[in-house]
Amino acid sequence: MATREDIVEALKTINDPELYIDIWTLGLIYDLTQDGDKLNVRMTFTSPACPAGPYLVDEITKKTQALDGIEKTEIEVTFSPPWVPSDELKAMLGID
Repeated sequence: MATREDIVEALKTINDPELYIDIWTLGLIYDLTQDGDKLNVRMTFTSPACPAGPYLVDEITKKTQALDGIEKTEIEVTFSPPWVPSDELKAMLGID
């Protein structure tokens, strides 16, 4: 059975194709819960019009369902609260 750490490691392999940073480090994942063989992911995008949104959802589904014991991944995309990069992330991106 996949652990939370296994799931996080899988999510760290998914890079935002515009920012070239993984979705976990970006802080796009708000919550992870497991219910038996089902994984619930609550997440956001860098903007409501994020062109990479469908790609990210597809990658999360594929990578998590490849883990032992996860048969179904349900993803809830929310913009509340809106994504705001942390100060550390801003420094990584070279923005103020």
